[in-house]
Amino acid sequence: MVNITLSVSEDLYEKMKKHTELKWSDIARLAFEKKLLELELVEKLLKNSQLTEQNAEIIGHKVKARIRKRLDNDTDS
Repeated sequence: MVNITLSVSEDLYEKMKKHTELKWSDIARLAFEKKLLELELVEKLLKNSQLTEQNAEIIGHKVKARIRKRLDNDTDS
């Protein structure tokens, strides 16, 4: 197993020191593993996708416009 070094803010470190019952390296390792599983899933889902970045932007704009319209309608009531 290899070692890595992480930097955390002083404030975060002080809070972590209050919980000596926890193995922070295990928590960090689990967080890395979870993130990597999420990335692998996204890569797997997108592997055969024909959606382009431009398509995604168009869809994003349409979704935002509908959300904006819905919010405007809710505030009119």
